[in-house]
Amino acid sequence: MTRPPISPPVESTWRALRRLRQRDETGVERMDDPDGDVEALERSYAHFRLVNLIVSNPRAVYRRWIRPTLSATATRRVLDIGTGGAALPRALLRWAEADGLRLEVTAIDPDSRALDWALRQPAHRGLVLRRVTSDELARAGERFDVVMSNHVLHHLDGRQLGALLADSERLVEQGGIAVHGDIERSRFGSLGFSLGTLPFDRNILAGSFIRADGLVSVRRSFTAAELAAVLPPGWRVRRGFPSRLEVVWGDGGDA
Repeated sequence: MTRPPISPPVESTWRALRRLRQRDETGVERMDDPDGDVEALERSYAHFRLVNLIVSNPRAVYRRWIRPTLSATATRRVLDIGTGGAALPRALLRWAEADGLRLEVTAIDPDSRALDWALRQPAHRGLVLRRVTSDELARAGERFDVVMSNHVLHHLDGRQLGALLADSERLVEQGGIAVHGDIERSRFGSLGFSLGTLPFDRNILAGSFIRADGLVSVRRSFTAAELAAVLPPGWRVRRGFPSRLEVVWGDGGDA
């Protein structure tokens, strides 16, 4: 059996920390390369469930933003934009089911590679996978109780960020909320991710893009002040743990 390829060397931890003063808008994640290694990409999707548990605090997302909207008698609809391998929607559905609450998650991604992989995984009741954009859903008149994304914002330039937020407002049902979670660029976050993944780079994470792309993601991510400065009226930023930001629109949750 051929051993999975080892991730390429990444820059030293201390050099990376020195680069965090300004957002790196030019860094490119290997997962975003349409001609990239598909096997490495799919290994990365397979690891996202574990990685999200560590860096995304998905239980807190469920408790704060999703569970308060749910009912035991009426099905609520959540939209997950840029879902990748749909690890987060599957987790949300498991927790809602355990709580006896009714939930449907529409998970969308324009990348056919992500949807192809997600569709090959075991089906989960309430999960709807679609290769479509948020703009296309908004134009079709779709509406959701919660519109969300995870680790999407740092991939966007200013125009794309504005478009995502505008689409979110169109897609949210009256009285619903939109919440887009991402990394906050910080030395703590960068150092924690770098040191936390280093022992696994040549074993569990071997042959995936997780570590190399994760360090690029930190450099590409925003600070709370940077996001607050560019958000349109009605949107707000709140901090979460660990090194998390949430951009929120609507009536739910705390400011």
